[in-house]
Amino acid sequence: MTPAAAPTGRLELALAPRGERTVAVHQYHCGALRVLRPHHLDDSGQPCFVVVNPGGGYLGGDRYELDVTVAAGGTALVTTQSATKVYRTPAAPARQEVRLVLGPGAVLEYLPDQLIAYEDADYVQSTTVSMDPTACLVAGEVVTPGWAPDGTAFRYRSVALRTEVEMAGRTVVLDNLRLRPAEDAVAGLGFLEGRSHLGSLLAVDPRVDRALVDRVQQLLAAAEDRVPGLRCGVSELPAPGLVVRALGPGSDELTALLLDVTALLRAQWSGRGRPALRKY
Repeated sequence: MTPAAAPTGRLELALAPRGERTVAVHQYHCGALRVLRPHHLDDSGQPCFVVVNPGGGYLGGDRYELDVTVAAGGTALVTTQSATKVYRTPAAPARQEVRLVLGPGAVLEYLPDQLIAYEDADYVQSTTVSMDPTACLVAGEVVTPGWAPDGTAFRYRSVALRTEVEMAGRTVVLDNLRLRPAEDAVAGLGFLEGRSHLGSLLAVDPRVDRALVDRVQQLLAAAEDRVPGLRCGVSELPAPGLVVRALGPGSDELTALLLDVTALLRAQWSGRGRPALRKY
């Protein structure tokens, strides 16, 4: 039997509380993934870890693995140093597997920079979350088309994003999103309604209730009035949580919107402010 090929990049990060701060108790990397020394964005004790890809981009056949575990009572914010760039993939898609594990009372904010899919790019991402019912997860994603030589938008072939959240071995959230711009245009589905960028924010937390969902909806409505071309909405999940989906004209507008929603959730739950993501 032929052994499986080693991943292009792999990163393991296990975090646990130590006194008033959360620290890394296990850290491992190989290939084209690294993590910078953590820094603190405020005085809450939450570390911010920045994931780095020294290779600069994902190519056809690349496979990346990211494992983050937050032990009971721990808290962390994980982001990336820059956008994830997926270039032409003529033979095989670029793949990324993200596995997140949250113990009782753990908090994880996973807020990477935007995913940029360039001409003829095919990208598949699978995110699996195993979390205690008392834990808190906030995860964001922005997808944007990359530059094409003739300036035409939507020149990537496919972006597939699958997210599954499990509690006590049972799937409580399953989000399966696939963007195929050329096929959607031919079929006239109009999924992006003429927009070029898509933003999503998933929040799973026992404190999410109808009143909080209504507050998020009010924030989104105000953003639509303020930003031309922005369309967005929020839905409750079967488990305690919510998902925000937004269509817009650019990644900056959508990133700002998702951070505004994150700030609202933070203020509601801990009195903290908008995360000031420093990439150094």
